[in-house]
Amino acid sequence: MSDSPTDITLYLAEPRGFCAGVRRAIAIVEDALTRFGAPVYVRHEIVHNKHVINELKQKGAVFVEDFTDIPQGSIVIFSAHGVSRQVAAEATDKGFVCIDATCPLVEKVHQQISKYATQNMEIIVIGKPSHPEIIGTLGQLPKDYPSVHVITSAAEAQELTIAPHKDIGFVTQTTLSVDDTKAIVDILHQRFPSIHGLQKKDICYATTNRQQAIKALAAQCECVLVLGSQNSSNSRQLRDVALKNGANQAFLIDDASEIDWPALNGLTRIGISAGASAPEYLVEDLIETFRRRYNKINIQYVMVAKENVNFIIRNGNVPRGRYLSKTNLLW
Repeated sequence: MSDSPTDITLYLAEPRGFCAGVRRAIAIVEDALTRFGAPVYVRHEIVHNKHVINELKQKGAVFVEDFTDIPQGSIVIFSAHGVSRQVAAEATDKGFVCIDATCPLVEKVHQQISKYATQNMEIIVIGKPSHPEIIGTLGQLPKDYPSVHVITSAAEAQELTIAPHKDIGFVTQTTLSVDDTKAIVDILHQRFPSIHGLQKKDICYATTNRQQAIKALAAQCECVLVLGSQNSSNSRQLRDVALKNGANQAFLIDDASEIDWPALNGLTRIGISAGASAPEYLVEDLIETFRRRYNKINIQYVMVAKENVNFIIRNGNVPRGRYLSKTNLLW
């Protein structure tokens, strides 16, 4: 920054940060640690944020990518991204007490693709093949299901070859660009008028709201800072949406320590948002960092929606997850 700090306006996107599925998933891990004690094993990162993961590790959560060397009888939690049926069955067979923290909106996609399979449909999955959510979604299909296509772009939608007499259904990853996904779905409807798919209201509300908020933010700001980890799909999409909708610059950062101050030199309008797995204290720390650096901070809020979504609550205020073990039904 310059030697003489000036006034700056920070535009805060609303909504931002934790969604209901992330809050629920984190609470499930914390509740398991409280009731059963450490260690509690979590298959894959419960959510994609390094600060959340580090805090849970300090409390006794152990994050694994497979079940090797986990003692029999251990508590194993499935991440918010969901897992395949094969993984769930393997965990139960190994004698683990399994808790499913899959986001209910991802679970809705699992139910939809399973329904398509029972009807022998040709299935189109819109998403990134390597993402845990898509791996888990594809894992709801019977082994060697013959009629499934994974696509990530409008060009791939145009190139799909499907017999005209086929009954077709599609599902999408919940953390994609809303606009890009709409373009793909529009092409599918044009090419296959009788195609089946989830309604707009069934797509992840948090992804939609955060992207709409950052569009409004980007139109007013020279630069946008998105708090979120690099492996967070929804956070990366927020950065990309900002760049496509008016921001000259947009950066995805884990926390205030990663701010590229020279890149902000001379700017007076900075937008701030946070991915669905980024805790609010990171936003507060970011604002405080700006307060220490500038003479005066003006805060403007850019609101596009109010969120009051909360997922299944059991036993008071503690979301319990869904226990899968056939022999250890804990509630």
